[in-house]
Amino acid sequence: MTREGKINTAMVLAAGFGTRMRPITDTIPKPLVRLDGRALIDHALDRLADAGIARAVVNVHYLANQIEAHLHARRTPEITVSDERDAVLETGGGVAKALPLLGPQPFIVHNSDSVWSEGERSNIAALTAAWEPHRMDVLLLLAHRDRSLGYKERGDYTLGDDGRLARRPRDGEAAHVYAGVSILNPPLFDGIADRAFSLNRIFDKAMAEGRLFGVELDGTWMHVGTPEALADAERFLNDRRRRTA
Repeated sequence: MTREGKINTAMVLAAGFGTRMRPITDTIPKPLVRLDGRALIDHALDRLADAGIARAVVNVHYLANQIEAHLHARRTPEITVSDERDAVLETGGGVAKALPLLGPQPFIVHNSDSVWSEGERSNIAALTAAWEPHRMDVLLLLAHRDRSLGYKERGDYTLGDDGRLARRPRDGEAAHVYAGVSILNPPLFDGIADRAFSLNRIFDKAMAEGRLFGVELDGTWMHVGTPEALADAERFLNDRRRRTA
């Protein structure tokens, strides 16, 4: 965050294997898979830059050289690479390793494969505008299941009237799914000795303290986990472009 309190730093998670996207990801990392003419990671970085995010830390592991070469051509946001070639750290462990690069202030975490069609506003800007550090430690961007493409699960969270989140009941359903973008308060990582762990551990820690909140995404979230879902997303974007032409 800047001295005025505006969040200006993000971490983009790009170290995964993209196993469900095979065979496409046998030779290229998932962040470089193209959708609508751009690499998935460029969708994320462009949205961050458009929302005024000045710095991004990108972690790399699988086919890391390809991602580094791709990032070298970008100008905004300013990019620093967090090298995870020596270990698989999972999402939480990757963020924890990068904390010295991210700094002590709250920051955005953005999955490199989280994509959506924007509504009338920037969802990243809306997320940062909703951040209230006096009562939040985690703020999640949530997609409504009924306005999502390629998502067939039972949802992740229930969203309360005050914006607080609760996990979906074990045998039930929830209206909202985590869309892969969040704001995190770094002290949540204090006291975690494990090197590799999921960000869900951080989310649950905040939830236990009543400090896990969410805002709903304006637009259509696309769950591009498989080659088939990627093709569906391409068709959706092409159809949307024709309708608005």
